Amino acid sequence: MAGRLLLDENLSLRLCSALSDVFPGSAHVRDVGLVGDSDHKIWTFAAANDYTITTKDDDFRGLSLLYGAPPKVIWLVVGNTSTAVIQRILLEQAAAIETFISEDTTSLLTLRKP
Repeated sequence: MAGRLLLDENLSLRLCSALSDVFPGSAHVRDVGLVGDSDHKIWTFAAANDYTITTKDDDFRGLSLLYGAPPKVIWLVVGNTSTAVIQRILLEQAAAIETFISEDTTSLLTLRKP
């Protein structure tokens, strides 16, 4: 079963539909009523609902290092870039993301712009 991503508010809502074939059941924080909520509330929601937080926010990287998983965190170190570039990175790294989500020991995956 493919992992479900929870896209943070610093990522485009359009990514959910663009990624739906590869990561079905993924959602944006807006879809689940968490826009503007604290990182801890998003963290708790993701853990309770089996989502992998996908974000450009360094705060979630810190929470991942402090608490471990769940939830797992995909940290996008891409700077100011287009949604198309972020989509390409996530799709090109889909196999690595699935491996990351399915294994038990790692809580943080860092993806960078090529």
